[in-house]
Amino acid sequence: MQAWQADRAEADRAEQAVGVHLRSRGARFTAARRLVVRTLAVAAGPLGAADLHRAARRRIPLSSLYRTLAVLEEAGVLAREHHATGVARFELAEWLTGHHHHLVCASCGEVADVAVDPETERTITGLVEQVARGAGYRTTGHRIDIEGLCPACRPR
Repeated sequence: MQAWQADRAEADRAEQAVGVHLRSRGARFTAARRLVVRTLAVAAGPLGAADLHRAARRRIPLSSLYRTLAVLEEAGVLAREHHATGVARFELAEWLTGHHHHLVCASCGEVADVAVDPETERTITGLVEQVARGAGYRTTGHRIDIEGLCPACRPR
């Protein structure tokens, strides 16, 4: 299967799941919401509103895009990620994409999704639970941002 076909299949799957989810909550699945879901379904990582606006080829006015992001976040379709620069970025919720972590470039701010093998994920989960127990917490999940320099920003 060609990469564009895989992207389209992923976007179709996400669109269908989100449509069912929104309808079950009594919310409409508007064209703008559909476009945001499809765009994020094929993104390599979380996108800020400006990046999302460009990726969607500016087919959604910015004011509508911000309202759309708020509605989809409230419905549990999107997860908001915060970068150290204060920029909010959005991605599809893990119930749609599966559990993953992020690689974050400390220079340009690029964020890329990264999944780890099951054995490594079990090790990470064990460490997270150990730290949480030591602080009196019970874990409900975890997200890890690994900071560094992306290939474009890394000194050669």
